[in-house]
Amino acid sequence: MAGRNVLARYWHTLRWLRPVQWYGRAWHLLYRPTPDLRPAPALALPPGRWQPCARVPSLLGPEVFRFLSVERRVVAAADWNRADWPRLWLYNAHYFDDLVADGAEARTEWHRALIARWIAENPPGQGNGWEPYPTSLRIVNWLKWLLAGHAPVPGMRDSLAVQVRWLRRRLEHHLLGNHLWANAKALVFAGVCFDGDEAARWRREGLRLLQRELREQVLADGGHFERSPMYHAILTEDVLDLLQLSRSFDVLGAEASRWQEAAVRMLDWATSMAHPDGDVAFFNDAAFGIAPPLPALQAYAAGLGLALPPLPSSGLHLLQTSGYARMQAGPALLLADVAPVGPDYLPGHAHADTLSFELSLHGRRVLVNGGTSTYENNAERQRQRGTAAHNTVVVDGADSSEVWAAFRVARRARVHDIQRRGRMACYPCRPGTTAICACRGGYAIDGSGICKRDHYR
Repeated sequence: MAGRNVLARYWHTLRWLRPVQWYGRAWHLLYRPTPDLRPAPALALPPGRWQPCARVPSLLGPEVFRFLSVERRVVAAADWNRADWPRLWLYNAHYFDDLVADGAEARTEWHRALIARWIAENPPGQGNGWEPYPTSLRIVNWLKWLLAGHAPVPGMRDSLAVQVRWLRRRLEHHLLGNHLWANAKALVFAGVCFDGDEAARWRREGLRLLQRELREQVLADGGHFERSPMYHAILTEDVLDLLQLSRSFDVLGAEASRWQEAAVRMLDWATSMAHPDGDVAFFNDAAFGIAPPLPALQAYAAGLGLALPPLPSSGLHLLQTSGYARMQAGPALLLADVAPVGPDYLPGHAHADTLSFELSLHGRRVLVNGGTSTYENNAERQRQRGTAAHNTVVVDGADSSEVWAAFRVARRARVHDIQRRGRMACYPCRPGTTAICACRGGYAIDGSGICKRDHYR
């Protein structure tokens, strides 16, 4: 019986995968490219200064990091890959987010020393820092730091080129989703910040991937298709980054309108799904301090000249495509999950949290889901993903979706027969918009900003 259950679990997990995830995983495991150590192309950085999204600093001293509420010192080369430290914490150390965090200018000398240390202590292609996702985030952060007007650290330009060449041959087609998106964004940043034919190839490949992934990953109501408010916020910042980049490089001008339209929809969704404290709700993988909170995204968007979406009014507000609901009555705000666990082929960040909810009262969180603190394949990860860690019903001690390992889901819950009763809340849509109505019903509106839909059920 046990063997049959294991086979059933694998069947219900694997049958949803796309062909590229099958052969892509085999390719990723078996193919190990040799790092390309040729000299880097020339940098082609425009005058001006990069305006980053607000972010809490994570570098507390020359060697002291704080991630996921835990402080650690990275003092030796071996510390970048310590087996006794959580990998998610280590990944954050390799991202270099602090280069563009609040007050970064005051830490410039720390940053220069840390960049030099990373280059010396992380040989090309070796260790956690050379996995494609942290490589992608680090490339972008290093380039933002240069765009902010800093002179390159000795060896930094050549290291960046080696990282981009490595990434281009390690694109995460086997994972797709936010990972492939991050890979593509890094290629675009590198493709415009470097000069020459090689950089142009990076840019073309990155743009091709971004165009495809933007269509698939950003849903009609503005939500991200993996249904994690935290990853939604991360990708919203990404789109705003790309929009800012397009204003410095003429070769990206054709993409600007597409990125701006996506950013507006994603900000609308983030506004609906934020608690009164402005931070993310804990549906699926989510934690504080990883993604920018809503006020930071709003300030970033305003700095780029985007009109901010209005606050949702009281009543019931259904984000129909992504599958979340917002209900507000006076001082009480309830956010509810009536969504799929994620794309069928990509539920890696899913929890068994179907029909869960979070409640804020008088601006403070009262009932919340458990959130995420680890991506390790251990008992704590299983507990955090389980139904009992969420505000929903547990039947016979079973999870609503069969979450297992660190990122696997076999049988998954599906919500049906959703009914809305009473008055649907529709806050005023922005005049002149040609996108979907801000009420998230998905109905077209005219230039007056009036939604062409009766909001009563």
